[in-house]
Amino acid sequence: MAEAPPTNACFRATAAASLPEDVEAVTRLLGRRPQGAFAVVARHEDGSPVVIRNEPRLDDGTPMPTRYWLVGEPERTLVSRLESRGGVGRVEAEIGLEAIAAAHERYAAERDAALAADDDDDAAAAGDSGGARPRPSGGVGGTRTGVKCLHAHYAWHLAGGDDPVGRWVAAHLAAGEGARHPERQEPTDDR
Repeated sequence: MAEAPPTNACFRATAAASLPEDVEAVTRLLGRRPQGAFAVVARHEDGSPVVIRNEPRLDDGTPMPTRYWLVGEPERTLVSRLESRGGVGRVEAEIGLEAIAAAHERYAAERDAALAADDDDDAAAAGDSGGARPRPSGGVGGTRTGVKCLHAHYAWHLAGGDDPVGRWVAAHLAAGEGARHPERQEPTDDR
């Protein structure tokens, strides 16, 4: 696959659950089997996964802070380069912490709505109030302030989320900022 920003290379999927072939593809991309349920919500034109939407809890009940996960290549490597070149500090300065905080709130509200439905289903199955289960907290990538990870913001953006950081990443990738510097030997992200 060519190393180019995915400006229009993705389309949204609406799968309610992961298919066996998606589990296999995501396992290859991550280098390990996913630890919880997910759905592929953005794909390359060839159908390969770009973004997965994780359930708010892993299979063992552990909170999963990363709702949207950028798994596709070359996107993951391009964003890694942008991040390694000071992208986190730059986006915080350019977008502002107030706009980023608002994005965290929208992300948390979406995740919490999925948790509420999950908790209601568990309580009905158990015939009780569901009890207190650990819940993920924070916003994008589990953080409450600033930017922790450009990958998580970009993933949410590609999945259709209203994320100014994800839009910033998309614009900077489109401008070529995630490209390899031929004069430097850069590590690759071969997970």
